[in-house]
Amino acid sequence: MAATASFSVTSAHGPRTLTLAYTRVGRGEPLLLLHGIGHHRQAWDPVVDLLAAERDVIAVDLPGFGESPALPQGLPHDLATMNAALAALCDTLELDRPHVAGNSLGGLLALELGREKLVRSVTALAPAGFWSPAERRYAFGLLQAMRQAARGMPLPVVERLSRSAAGRAVLTSSIYARPGRRSPGAVVAETLALADAQGFTEILRAGTSVRFTDDVPGLPVTIAWGTRDRILVRRQGIRAKQAIPRARLVRLPGCGHVPMNDDPALVARVVLDGSRRTPAPAAQHA
Repeated sequence: MAATASFSVTSAHGPRTLTLAYTRVGRGEPLLLLHGIGHHRQAWDPVVDLLAAERDVIAVDLPGFGESPALPQGLPHDLATMNAALAALCDTLELDRPHVAGNSLGGLLALELGREKLVRSVTALAPAGFWSPAERRYAFGLLQAMRQAARGMPLPVVERLSRSAAGRAVLTSSIYARPGRRSPGAVVAETLALADAQGFTEILRAGTSVRFTDDVPGLPVTIAWGTRDRILVRRQGIRAKQAIPRARLVRLPGCGHVPMNDDPALVARVVLDGSRRTPAPAAQHA
C-alpha cells in the first residue's frame, strides 16, 4: 500500500501543492527509485527486496503516473518541475542526498538530480536524452503506439492475454525481453497504468527538445543498457559515456528497455555496486 507525501512547489502563479505516492522498505542509506514514462513504481518490484537488504528503498510514482496525481495547474510537465518535485519529496521525507536509480525517463531525471548535486550517486538504466533526432522520433512513435493500444484494449481482453506467456508478450514485449517472467497481475496493472497515465502526453511533448549533454562531475555515475532494448537502442549508451566520461558503462545481456524484470539479480547488483562507488578523480591536465 502506497504512502503519500504532500509539499509545496513554486510556480509562475505562486506556490502549488503537489502530492506523490511512494512505498518505502528496507534499512541503510536511502535509495530513490524512479520509473519510466507510462509506467509506475511497481516496475521496480522485481528488485526491491534485493535492494532493501542493504538500502532504505523509496520507490516513487512520478507526477501524473501510477497513484500520483497530475501536476496542478500552473506547473509544467518539464524536467525542471519534475526535479523540483523530487527534491521537495526528499526534503519532506528527510532524505539526505539519497542514492538514486532511474529507468528511461527516470534515468534522465536521476542524471538531472546528479547534475544538481542533490544525490550521492546515480544509476541510470537506459536513460532518455541521449538519442539522435531520428532515434527520438522512433522511440516516441513506439511509445505513442503502446499508449494507444493500452487505451483501446478492453480490460477483459487485457486480463485474458495476461494469463499466458504469449499473451504477456503481446502486451509487454516492447519493454521486456522476457515478458513471460512478469506475473499476470503485474502485466494487467502496468497496462492500465499506461492507459491511465495523466502525465503521458505532456511529458512526451516536453521531451521533444530534451538532450542530455552535460557532464555529472564529482559523483559516482553508472549507465547501464540492455542488449535487447527495443525503445532506446543501446548505442545511445556510447553517447552517454561520451557526455559523462567518468561514468561506468555496463552492458545488461539479454535485457530489454525495462531490465528489472528481465534479470533482477543483475540489475540489483548493478544498482548496489553503483551506490557503493566513490567518485572517479577528475582528469589531470598538463
